[in-house]
Amino acid sequence: MTRLKSRARQLAPKTSSRSVSDPERGFSDRQSTLREAVALEGVGVHSNAPARLILHPAEDGAGVSFYRSDLAGEAAAMGPAAWSQVCATELCTTLRVGDQSVATVEHVMAALAGLGVDNVLVEIDGPEAPVFDGSAAAIVEAIDEVGLRRQSAPRRQLEILKTVRVERGDAFAELSPAASGFTLDVEILFEHAAIGRQRKALRVDPASFRREIARARTFGFIRDIERLWRAGFALGASLENSIAIGDDGPLNPEGLRFRDEFVRHKMLDAIGDLALAGAPIQGAFRSRCSGHALNHAILQALFADRSAWRLTPAAIAPRRGAVRPDIGGLVQLALAPDRS
Repeated sequence: MTRLKSRARQLAPKTSSRSVSDPERGFSDRQSTLREAVALEGVGVHSNAPARLILHPAEDGAGVSFYRSDLAGEAAAMGPAAWSQVCATELCTTLRVGDQSVATVEHVMAALAGLGVDNVLVEIDGPEAPVFDGSAAAIVEAIDEVGLRRQSAPRRQLEILKTVRVERGDAFAELSPAASGFTLDVEILFEHAAIGRQRKALRVDPASFRREIARARTFGFIRDIERLWRAGFALGASLENSIAIGDDGPLNPEGLRFRDEFVRHKMLDAIGDLALAGAPIQGAFRSRCSGHALNHAILQALFADRSAWRLTPAAIAPRRGAVRPDIGGLVQLALAPDRS
């Protein structure tokens, strides 16, 4: 098993030579997993608790599953990561199965989806995934270090058949049909001179994700920090893992990685949240002033309408002992209410 430090380096525009995805050609037409396990260490941005993350290879059709190695017996297996497990969306996305949960899964899910990793067991030794530098760069680096292995099963896609939209005040999120691939068009608006209105559109593939999205960091306002601490959030936030915005702009000595890093990070979150659909989406996502709550709500709306989607090709049966993704439960509403 490969072990990497959590510090993220500048990501090259090409994938590792050991990867099965050609960044100029998009995703493989077959499912993929890691060539070997890889481990990273960091802290939770909200809990400030040390956390160890291990990505393990998984069988064809297994999907992405979470495993809490700090728990004993059956409680350790969180099962397939699915939108129906989402129990909270305030400042991060949290999954719950029974009495156990794992928080801040969106960056892990985004890295896996962005690079086309279909089948993986995500082992975490605590209730929150590590934040690393506030982006998905360290996870991308880890995946590139071990490379991907192409599997025999065809890659499934969740094809959007008609437009589905959710609105909350002036904010909205929608999924629409597209001839091929997955595109995002995300707009944000903050009443702060450092951000203001930002909008970016992108077709997602391994190259564009690595180049445009993976390194975009989470951000927050200094004026909100005491309120967040009292609520139990951002206890592990620092200038090493977040963009801190003061009255005059970002306080990080190194400045921004992109001029519009804020909207790029919102795209990163959206990719991770939408990866909980259970299969790569063939369609177009558009949002304005969306966050984890609306990203989850659009999946709820999608799967509440069986005429709005189809899974192609048909789901395969995983090998004996593999963890089956929650495709069969996609049409069910969330197991717990959205508490955002």
